[in-house]
Amino acid sequence: AYPFRKFKIKQEKGSHEFLTPDELKKLENLEVHDLKLRHVLDAFLFCCYVGLRFSDFCQLTPSNFIRVNGKRWLHFKSIKTGIELRLPLHLLFEGKALAILDRYCITEFASLGSNSEVNKALSVITSMARIKKHVTYHTARHTCATLLIHQGVPITTVQKLLGHTSVKTTEIYSEILSSTILRDLKAIKRKRVVSNFQNYASPR
Repeated sequence: AYPFRKFKIKQEKGSHEFLTPDELKKLENLEVHDLKLRHVLDAFLFCCYVGLRFSDFCQLTPSNFIRVNGKRWLHFKSIKTGIELRLPLHLLFEGKALAILDRYCITEFASLGSNSEVNKALSVITSMARIKKHVTYHTARHTCATLLIHQGVPITTVQKLLGHTSVKTTEIYSEILSSTILRDLKAIKRKRVVSNFQNYASPR
C-alpha cells in the first residue's frame, strides 16, 4: 500500500503586494522631472487604473483604442490567456487613464524597455514617494483589483475586467482592506436602521 495516500500538501494563500488608496495618491501627486522616470510612472499608473499585465501594455497600438457611443474603450487580446477584453476607460477610476493617454503617442507610450529595467525605475520612484514596499510592474494589476473591490465593484465584475476565467483567481489577486470591512459593516448597520424605521413608521 502507498504510505502517503492520506497525506495532503497544504497550500498557503500567496501574498500579492498592492498599493493602498493613500499610496496611489502619493504616486499621482509625485513630481518627476526625469523624462524616463515620468514615462515609467505614467505607464504604471495607467495599469493601476485598467489592470493590464506588462506584456499586454507593451503590445498596445492605436488600433486597440476604439470608440463606443463616443467614449474611448480599450480592446485587446491578452497575450497570456488569449482572452479578448473590452474596457470602458471613462468608467474606470473616474477616467484617469484617459488623462494619461492624452499626453502620449500610444506607440511611444507602450515602448518601455524590459520588465527588469522598468522595475528598477519603479524602485527609484517609490523611494521618491516614500513608499516602503517592494513594488514591481505587476503590483499595478494587484492594485487595480484590490481598489475596485474596495470601491464596491462586485468581484465577478472585477473578474471580467481582469480577464480571469475563474473568480477564484480574482480572489487570489485581491485583498480586503480594513476600510472595506468597516464600510461594508456600516452599510449593513444603515440598512438595519432604515428597515427598523420603516417598520415603526408603517401603519398598523
